[in-house]
Amino acid sequence: MRYKEATQRLAGYRAEIAELRKRMRAAQTEIEPEEARDYVFATLSGPVRLSELFGTKSDLFVIHNMGRSCPYCTLWADGFNGVYPHLADRAGFVVSSPDAPAVQKEFAASRGWRFPMVSHQGTNFASEMGYTRESGGFMPGVSAFRRDGTRILRVSDAPFGPGDDFCAVWHFTDLLPEGAGDWSPKYTYPAQRAP
Repeated sequence: MRYKEATQRLAGYRAEIAELRKRMRAAQTEIEPEEARDYVFATLSGPVRLSELFGTKSDLFVIHNMGRSCPYCTLWADGFNGVYPHLADRAGFVVSSPDAPAVQKEFAASRGWRFPMVSHQGTNFASEMGYTRESGGFMPGVSAFRRDGTRILRVSDAPFGPGDDFCAVWHFTDLLPEGAGDWSPKYTYPAQRAP
């Protein structure tokens, strides 16, 4: 297929995706929120409740991260580092993982992460939110919460996976003929030289 014809077809698909997103946002407004417990997480500063993670905001994003053992979760978190100030201006934002707070701090420092982290180690948070596997282990994703007086409501959530909307890397690689191919994220890459 000729380049111009292919790009026109792709533009049509992107317009369909944009329209689908409008329908998804409309459906989002119809969701009946579910009440969540005021979970207690661990941090280096001591225990913190879910209700405290909102700060001064009415809304909160909690990232379900599998911890430092997952290069995919690291890829997502590296991306959050760039958008964190923008998201934190709109809502509370925190990354939750099963790693102990000291492990989180060391790993976050090695990555240059700026966002807050909490440990759900020893709690039912991930499983009650639906981010554990039946076979054991955790799954990545995001839950959005809203504070309604003293109640905490989960208003939406979405899983993470290759090709999702929460990591720009997949959308860049989609522009290549073979997509991501056999590429997978790594903790480090060979040094890149400036042109």
